[in-house]
Amino acid sequence: MANIITLFRFPLLFLYIGLLYFGDAQVQAWCVPFIVIIILMDTLDGVVARSRNETSLLGSVLDIATDRTLELVLWVIFADLNLISILVPVIVITRGITVDAVRAIGMRKGKKAFEQLKSPLSQFLVSSRFMRASYGIVKGFAFGTLTLNLSLRSAQAAWEGPIHAAALTFTWLSVLICLLRGIPVLIEGYIVLSEKK
Repeated sequence: MANIITLFRFPLLFLYIGLLYFGDAQVQAWCVPFIVIIILMDTLDGVVARSRNETSLLGSVLDIATDRTLELVLWVIFADLNLISILVPVIVITRGITVDAVRAIGMRKGKKAFEQLKSPLSQFLVSSRFMRASYGIVKGFAFGTLTLNLSLRSAQAAWEGPIHAAALTFTWLSVLICLLRGIPVLIEGYIVLSEKK
């Protein structure tokens, strides 16, 4: 059941994107709660997996792949819609690829992603529930306000400017947290890879 919830986020994501591009201002406004639901489904699939004792390696991989796809696709879409700078998806994609590459090497050595971090500060920034939740919440606000921003721009609403400013604030805060959570992985990964056996 949890994996079905996880996979169902893909068609919902692409429906949401279609509505952003082809819907009018009112349809785009309805996309604000729609993206919130898609984001909250990430929490729901985890709750269902734990409550039904359905946690598995496959479920974990599907969840990570879905989360990463959703995040990267949305940043690219919002850049394409001229709501954010192209630098945002470039930074997030670069961070994601490099962190995943370093983690893959650690995993080949038998260490899970969060087990590869040694310093308490790195563990807090990367794997603590607080930082993971903060990142998710800030991204959720960024995606929600960017969606609202698009709707207001389409409607030529007078208060589109303040919403755009809020959306950019949440966007760049997301990028900052993304980097804060990625840099420790790269530093500690470099140290481990540089050690002589």
